[in-house]
Amino acid sequence: MAEAMSTAEPGETKAEAYARVAKEIAAIVAGEPSATARYATAACLLAQNFGPRFFWTGFYIVDPDKPDELVVGPYQGTLGCLRIPFGRGVCGAAAATGETQRVPDVHAFEGHIACDSRSQSEIVVPVFNADGQLTAVLDVDSAELDAFDAEDQAGLEAICEALLTG
Repeated sequence: MAEAMSTAEPGETKAEAYARVAKEIAAIVAGEPSATARYATAACLLAQNFGPRFFWTGFYIVDPDKPDELVVGPYQGTLGCLRIPFGRGVCGAAAATGETQRVPDVHAFEGHIACDSRSQSEIVVPVFNADGQLTAVLDVDSAELDAFDAEDQAGLEAICEALLTG
């Protein structure tokens, strides 16, 4: 098993940090058939490497019994919402559209669900299986306004693509 880094390397750019973390996650989850284990590993390493900017990092899983609803999965942070319907809040918007949602000010996002009042900005990335079906969303919250940019989006999308299979 690869050893996880707990902070960014000195002098490392954000893009380099994402590339390094993606390699760490891929090395650890290689061959792992459990989506729960893969998601837990990604949430942990993202939180360790990008905290405290990422104060909540985790996955909401498409509920197989209610395929239009997300249920909280592995995460790092404060208490999360237990269930989110597709189309509701930032996570629900990502699930409904299948597109990454990057929200610089969650208070300006109509229908935002405030699971933690400290959340100021959020990025949510859809996670698809090998057949192209939505299986989960990666949700990252920050206590800073406008905390996520195109580099974050690219880095998180690449990590989510790597979680397709173990």
